[in-house]
Amino acid sequence: MAGKLYGVGLGPGDPELMTLRAHRLIAGATVVAYPALAGGESFARAIAAGAIAPGAREIVMDVPMSVERAPAQAAYDRGAAEIADALDGGDNVVCLCEGDPFFYGSFMYLFARLSGRYEVEVVPGVTSIAACAARAGRPLVARNERLTVLPGPLPEAELRARIEGAESVAIMKVGRHLSKIRGVIEGLGLTAEAVYVERASLAEEIVCPLAQAPEKAPYFSMILLTKGADPWL
Repeated sequence: MAGKLYGVGLGPGDPELMTLRAHRLIAGATVVAYPALAGGESFARAIAAGAIAPGAREIVMDVPMSVERAPAQAAYDRGAAEIADALDGGDNVVCLCEGDPFFYGSFMYLFARLSGRYEVEVVPGVTSIAACAARAGRPLVARNERLTVLPGPLPEAELRARIEGAESVAIMKVGRHLSKIRGVIEGLGLTAEAVYVERASLAEEIVCPLAQAPEKAPYFSMILLTKGADPWL
């Protein structure tokens, strides 16, 4: 009988923000899979390290950070094949995913490859948006207001148009796009209403007004923008 695949959300980085279910599944796993930067370490594994049982088999998927999709897709193909072998052998596999598996999560690529053949359960996690809002003390929406989530790599004109038509905005994957995003927000006269959050919940966390943000940002950074009055008033 084939094993079961679990896609487990780990939250934004602080191990204490893992759910009880996530921790229990990881601690009881005999096979754990996770993505890692090609040639580097795995942020997902670092979050879950304290819960992984000694002797657990670890399936590492080296995923290159590249604009081209083909290298990453090939890495997920290889990872899915190794996970399938473990499942066919009767082992359950717990796949670690930063944040939430279905919110910009890496697990969705494995889900697409394996869910048609194996039993799969997705365990939700605390999203980076929830973590950044909490750490910034910035409620995002209330009543009938709308939250718009935008990825930083969008073209400048599209970012401007979408921010103009939004009420509350979360801009993710800021990274090397910080200068462009900052320019768009400044051009719309909204800098004073924007807050920058970097590495939310981690020891290296930075939370500050966008005007005081550093010149360079890591991938794990976000800009929150709420127009007008505080949404909870």
